[in-house]
Amino acid sequence: MSELSVKVEDISQVRKKMSFDIPWAFVKDELETVYREIGKKAKIKGFRPGKIPRKMLENYFKADAEGEAITNIVNKYYWQELDNRGIVTLSRPEIEQDGLKEDVDFSFSASFETEPTFEPQGYRGIELVKTNISISEKDMEKRLQEIRKMFATMQDVDEDRQAVLGDFVTIDFAGTMEGEALPELKSDNFLLELGSDRFIPGFEEKLVGMKKGEVKDISLTFPDDYHEKKMAGKDVSFTVTLKGLKEQKLPELDENFIKNFDKYNTLEDLNNDVRKSMEDQSKRQSETQLKDQIIEALLKANEFEAPPSLVERQIFYMMSDTQKRMRSAGMEEKSAMELSFRMHDQFKQEAEKTVRSFLLIKKIAEKEAITVSEDDIDNHIKELAEIHQTDPAVVKGAYDNEERVNSLKSEIVQKKVFDFIEHQANIKQIEKIGMDEEAVE
Repeated sequence: MSELSVKVEDISQVRKKMSFDIPWAFVKDELETVYREIGKKAKIKGFRPGKIPRKMLENYFKADAEGEAITNIVNKYYWQELDNRGIVTLSRPEIEQDGLKEDVDFSFSASFETEPTFEPQGYRGIELVKTNISISEKDMEKRLQEIRKMFATMQDVDEDRQAVLGDFVTIDFAGTMEGEALPELKSDNFLLELGSDRFIPGFEEKLVGMKKGEVKDISLTFPDDYHEKKMAGKDVSFTVTLKGLKEQKLPELDENFIKNFDKYNTLEDLNNDVRKSMEDQSKRQSETQLKDQIIEALLKANEFEAPPSLVERQIFYMMSDTQKRMRSAGMEEKSAMELSFRMHDQFKQEAEKTVRSFLLIKKIAEKEAITVSEDDIDNHIKELAEIHQTDPAVVKGAYDNEERVNSLKSEIVQKKVFDFIEHQANIKQIEKIGMDEEAVE
């Protein structure tokens, strides 16, 4: 009696093919089981259920029986072999087979994606630059100005003056591209803050100097990377009517302003809290820059293919996130969905980088035996609770299923791997005063 034969070959770094030869005796046993089950339910005139001869069942149900037997055999031996070899797949298998033939061994193959197998390199002794950012008075003034703007009032400009950056204008505009008037380039009573950069480059600047009631023709060129591909790099002409002009009136930063907040009693309390918030932000910014350097160094030192199925999954997450952000910015749901789907190809390069980074971190964690303990989870939850100023029990309650717990563990492993790499690295410290200033060595 012939034996089960299985051959595994690597098609690429991320794709394998398993070929099976199943002895006819195994196939015959499976067919017997299938026909037995069919016989229990089949209804053929002149025969009682369960008493129909095999030849008769074959006449009526051969195609169905063989199809079911093939499905059962493929599932049984494919999953059994994956388990025996400890192979983790990332995609559904692509099955190739030529059907069953009497007294002939049955052959089939299964192709599928896996994570790439590689030994992570170059993560010890990386040369890094860490920028330590000190908050400047300019930073403080900018942030306090942003807080004042949150409580600003809008007032009509009474005098006959020109619009300046920072003003809010109400405009009607209509645009034509290559002589064609497009509905997406037209709007009435549109409120726009000059200097907000909501429109294509140059549009808002050309409104500076206009007066209420004035009409102006504006010629511009869409950026080459504009998200609407049909407009990218194209010349466009707008006719703009300035119908209203408003300016912001900011409240004075005094003791009366403090009454807008429950958590502050004095201006000093506000200043201290703003400074602490910015120091925390600058620390996170410095850490993010360091992580970015680590990722770039790792990707450069490790060349391997990103599994297409994981890349597609990451692209889907990115499209979904983009769609949510566009919806929260006020875009209509259908338009947000269509635009996010059109951005699929633009996301591919970044998605591949994200997937490769994830796999690198995972491989390094495995090689260095970096794991997550219950204490690690509890400490991480306490940190999250502190950041969000809430009860740790509330944060812990958010991780109420296995998927979320696994996601939390992945976050912690990633943090521990970055800490490990940073500890092993050669780090040059640079001081920087001001969040928007150049670093000084």
